Amino acid sequence: MPDFLLETEYGGRVAGVDEAGCGPLAGPVVAAAVVFGAGVPDDLAASIDDSKALTQARREAIAARLPSVPGIEIGISAASVEEILQLNILRAAQLAMTRAVGKLPSPPRIALVDGNRKPPLDVPVRTIVGGDGISLSIAAASILAKVTRDRIMSRLDARWPGYGWAKNAGYGTAAHRNAITTQGCTPHHRRGFGTVRKQLELTLATGGRA
Repeated sequence: MPDFLLETEYGGRVAGVDEAGCGPLAGPVVAAAVVFGAGVPDDLAASIDDSKALTQARREAIAARLPSVPGIEIGISAASVEEILQLNILRAAQLAMTRAVGKLPSPPRIALVDGNRKPPLDVPVRTIVGGDGISLSIAAASILAKVTRDRIMSRLDARWPGYGWAKNAGYGTAAHRNAITTQGCTPHHRRGFGTVRKQLELTLATGGRA
């Protein structure tokens, strides 16, 4: 389980930063930054983990509680499908992280970032592979990013039914890939990603519409 040792080691305002949605075939990539300015309540710390290790219900419950934690600061932002196409997914994810940190009330002393790539922040950065299983701040950011992105995809599912986004969050499940083949692509599909690109090329070659 993640703990608060790194944050305590650095002292001051330490931000945990993580993203959600690098792998899906559709939708934005979302990032969150979290500063536990007054520490983490023990009962909450015991429930926070890497978002991928939690059920949807647990993630939702934690995300609902986090804004009321004394001293907490939260920044959440995203990079769009168009930005993913223009920049590539790695740079778009870093852009979302930069925006999320920029939404904090003031720059943190240091940002602890999940992964091994440093986003171009205007503050010191420490990257941590598997950080969402090590740092409570990163784990909390991973939960907020995941919950926010899932909600975005659920809203898009209501407008673009048939792709199962409320369930698959835009990931390339068999049902989602089949829907791309039978229904074509939407404006929210990542046109540079393999499955989507191939369908667009096929549509163009056959004179159909994406």
